Amino acid sequence: MASVGATSDAARADVRALIAQRGHATDNARTVAARLERAFGDGALVRTPILEQALGDLKLALGQADGERPGGKSAEASRLILRVIDRALDEA
Repeated sequence: MASVGATSDAARADVRALIAQRGHATDNARTVAARLERAFGDGALVRTPILEQALGDLKLALGQADGERPGGKSAEASRLILRVIDRALDEA
């Protein structure tokens, strides 16, 4: 069941604003992931399987799992994953 209330709405709006901001896709993706984790931690949003998978994929795309530096492919993957996150936010 999706989270409801002003706090949940604000968290979704924050994440969507971060997704839409100008800047490098990998930097934006890191910021979005941190904001989502904060929203999950404070109970503003609930974790869903789709968001869990998207965050895991994002971590891999950013090279955090292997300590690799992200490049062009990471940026494209980040953009695609951020779109998935945007669509899945209403269920969180």
